[in-house]
Amino acid sequence: MLEKTDLKKMTSKEEMKQQLKELKPALAALPQPVKQQKLPVIILFEGWGAAGKGSMISNLIVNFDPRGYQVHSIVAPNDQEKREPAMWRHWLNIPEQGVMSVLDRSWYQDASVSRLERGLDDEAALRRMDDINIFERQLTDDGYLILKFFLHISQIEQKERFERLSKSKSTAWRVTETDWKRNRHYDKLYRAFDEMLDYTNNDCAPWHVVSGMDKNSATLEVYRTVLDSIRAALKARAEKKETKEPHSSVILPGNFNFVQMPKLADVPLDQTMSDEKYKKQLDKLQTRLSELHGKLYSKKVPVIIAYEGWDAAGKGGTICRVSEALDPRGCEVVPVAAPSREELARHYLWRFWRKLPKDGHVAIFDRTWYGRVMVERVEGFCSPEDWQRAYREINEFERQLTDWGAVVIKFWLQIDKEEQLKRFTDRQNTPAKQWKITAEDWRNRDKWDLYEPAINDMLAYTSTDYAPWHIIESQNKKYGRIQALKIITDAIENKLKQI
Repeated sequence: MLEKTDLKKMTSKEEMKQQLKELKPALAALPQPVKQQKLPVIILFEGWGAAGKGSMISNLIVNFDPRGYQVHSIVAPNDQEKREPAMWRHWLNIPEQGVMSVLDRSWYQDASVSRLERGLDDEAALRRMDDINIFERQLTDDGYLILKFFLHISQIEQKERFERLSKSKSTAWRVTETDWKRNRHYDKLYRAFDEMLDYTNNDCAPWHVVSGMDKNSATLEVYRTVLDSIRAALKARAEKKETKEPHSSVILPGNFNFVQMPKLADVPLDQTMSDEKYKKQLDKLQTRLSELHGKLYSKKVPVIIAYEGWDAAGKGGTICRVSEALDPRGCEVVPVAAPSREELARHYLWRFWRKLPKDGHVAIFDRTWYGRVMVERVEGFCSPEDWQRAYREINEFERQLTDWGAVVIKFWLQIDKEEQLKRFTDRQNTPAKQWKITAEDWRNRDKWDLYEPAINDMLAYTSTDYAPWHIIESQNKKYGRIQALKIITDAIENKLKQI
């Protein structure tokens, strides 16, 4: 893409002045409709050192109401960020609906400059770019507008700018030895940038390569692109609200290796366990899990345990038996309730990215990201398009977690309707347990026959070879708890053997 950029393009001061008379008021008018239509916008700037990214950002945001945008300068990851998946810190920075986020550098550093300087091999670099493509597609599918600018200058121009900056005491600090080294290896960086641009130039988030040789031409091109793109996105958003197109019934879970799962109706629920056997196995498994937790920490292996299941199926009791075997300094139980206003204003996966453990730690989710394809699907809290594409998004999310090195263990706790009624009644009639039963539980029970096919779809489309589902027969609570502990310890031991 770089070779197609016209580096000789020039714009006179007079022409610049004339065009700004139209562009600046139009840009200043954007934040209000962006806020009203709840359009989340990400504008990122990449490019060569000294190409003018900083001044371009300053010139752009001066046109906007400061309450309508955020600016983030993306630098090398700190120690905390290095302990999380590569895309973790970028997920945390996505703006909420109606806000513009302007980025000086972005998630592309690991796919370009850092690729060379950190010695990433081609396979790792391509995997990082695949993660970026997934990230951008998931956001744009959710209604985000992503504008990507790359400011391009020649090697000679970059060297001259470095020399000018170095001659002044007030700007010499801006040019480092790394900058000079990058200029000397301009050709290698050129190839890395060009490959990155080609590989990540998608319909959902195309690149805009802008010549940074002439400041006037670059400014006008960026202004015009931002204005036209946001206007088009606002128009498309308004038209979508007015037009009710027929919904597709196609589920596309992505190209993954799936583990065949039984239908819930076919799961046997006749297993039992004596108190004596339960106590003996519980003590043995908890002791083993405690020992494994120490090894996880020393090997920096993160573990994510996800619990789903019918109301009153025993998630809380099972989680307690697992967590009490773990060091609380390296374990967190994450209860998942209805999303807050802050969470509803962003992609649904945002709140789960925020709760991931550091490497060597364990996160136990009591309810999970699978609410999108169960509760939100059945209750109509999201559109059919939203939950139909969520299977692929979830599979991609879990793939990134396992690529990071995490052990992902997913449980569905299964009981039948009669057992659930028995437990509901017991809770309702026992004062110490009444807090566990709500009107919503009874209402959800009435929709059992609606939830069951949604759960079967979930198990079928998201049980992958790297993150398979485990259906726990929880009709007998003691048996279910032991089965879960066995699966957890086995999964962790298998992972540690691979290191």
